Amino acid sequence: MNVMNERQRFLATMHYLPRDRSPICDFGFWSETIDEWHNQGLPQRVIYKNYDGTSANEFFGMDEYSGGPGFNVGLCPGFEYKVIEDRGDHEVVQQGDGVRVLRKKHMSSIPMHEGHLLVDRQSWKEHYQWRLDPDDPRRYPQDWDQAKRIWRDNGRAKPATLWGGSLFGWLRDWMGMEAISYVVYDDPAWFEEMVTTVADCIVASLTRVLRTGGVFDGCSIWEDMCYNGGPLLSPAHFKQFLVPHYKRITGLLRSHGVDIIWVDCDGKIDDLLPLWLDAGVNCMFPIEIGTWGADPVKFRKQYGKQLLMMGGFDKHIMARSKEAIRAEVLRLAPLVEEGGFIGFADHRVPPDVPLENYMYYLHCVREVWGHGVNLKPIGQICPPQCAGHAVQR
Repeated sequence: MNVMNERQRFLATMHYLPRDRSPICDFGFWSETIDEWHNQGLPQRVIYKNYDGTSANEFFGMDEYSGGPGFNVGLCPGFEYKVIEDRGDHEVVQQGDGVRVLRKKHMSSIPMHEGHLLVDRQSWKEHYQWRLDPDDPRRYPQDWDQAKRIWRDNGRAKPATLWGGSLFGWLRDWMGMEAISYVVYDDPAWFEEMVTTVADCIVASLTRVLRTGGVFDGCSIWEDMCYNGGPLLSPAHFKQFLVPHYKRITGLLRSHGVDIIWVDCDGKIDDLLPLWLDAGVNCMFPIEIGTWGADPVKFRKQYGKQLLMMGGFDKHIMARSKEAIRAEVLRLAPLVEEGGFIGFADHRVPPDVPLENYMYYLHCVREVWGHGVNLKPIGQICPPQCAGHAVQR
């Protein structure tokens, strides 16, 4: 088969079509992981993001599954990011979503919420509602003509994807988990108003971009509305309040030819997955394995080819033995071969994964999943024990 570019390979994989090989991708890395790997032989020029050095994804020869000119479907303008209080190793900051959090200065762990501006209907109107005006020109690329050229280029080599925002995850962050849970029961009309306002902004913003005549390869939605025991919102409330708006978004996307729509949700998604599928979402990401034992192979048996998947490689295995890494790569190989699945770590690679193990994982997936075909080069590292390893099938 002829060499495919990253866009062609991504689209063929997600449509179960012939391709030269599976995409080789990753969700990313903790910044502390890259720092630790520098001590283990990763060149100092390799950094978490591609600002003044080589990005980690570029160094490790990853394919891209999303990209293109960005635009904002959420709060606009965002809140000022500022440090409110210094507590030594920690600091209290106001984030761009207005939430005050306690965060470690030198660690990427999830920060603890310290306070919220969104506490009632009045604060909703004062701080948030007006920031969800889809007509605010600051939402869209400054170089609108250049963005349109990229979106309309059906011969581009890399995917161009859309950002579909969040219906529940944002509100949960803005109010806090406890407060939003009470609102669903104590003032469901207000909860519905907030969800509708957010959805209206997303739909109108997407509509403006879709009407450019752009040819888009997928759309990413974020929720993170599950934990290790199941969803943070009951399936009944999910169906009542969220599904109608998901259908608005997915219907709009499909009317413009966008038929790969994924939700980024951690945790145990089992109870919500059929509702997402019914609402027009057809791909889940990153299929977090967790203590609840999620498994992309079982999901494929349960839902068949209607469910596309990305992720699904237990990141904890990467910190174990090379034998365990190889075994999981081989276990997932039939699913990779079938298509509709792009395997990678089920969340950002944490710093307890040795660089040597990650390099072994990478060489395994390039040989087993990628068949050694048309692969992007990997940068050179030291020490030499991190070099490629033969993979036994």
